[in-house]
Amino acid sequence: MKNKKIYYLERAAAFIAAIIFIQTLYFKFTGHPDSVHIFTEIGGEPYLRIGSGVIELIIALLLFYRKTSLIGAILGLGVMIGAIGQHLLVLGIVVNNDGGTLFILALVTFICCLIVIVIKRNVLMEYLKKVRS
Repeated sequence: MKNKKIYYLERAAAFIAAIIFIQTLYFKFTGHPDSVHIFTEIGGEPYLRIGSGVIELIIALLLFYRKTSLIGAILGLGVMIGAIGQHLLVLGIVVNNDGGTLFILALVTFICCLIVIVIKRNVLMEYLKKVRS
């Protein structure tokens, strides 16, 4: 029973993170004014906006499949560290009067990716052992 609960927790965390990544793609790929504003503030409009959208699409696809969710979670964690850092250092927590929604979504995605990594840590350790030898 415990293994089933862990399986469902990993799948739920991976799906939540993937859905958040996919939801933001609309704003990035359509050039939504809020997205353009954010990437102008950090000095990466339009290349960083489009590039991060492509990377987030790949991450979302990796998170949907159980066999690749660990890779997606590791990449997603890295992207979310960057997003959270930009909020804390450049943008602020509230961007364009959003009430901190983007920042909260970044935190939720970060936590979901971290949950996947912790649950699959044995797989990660086995892979790292193979790389070392």
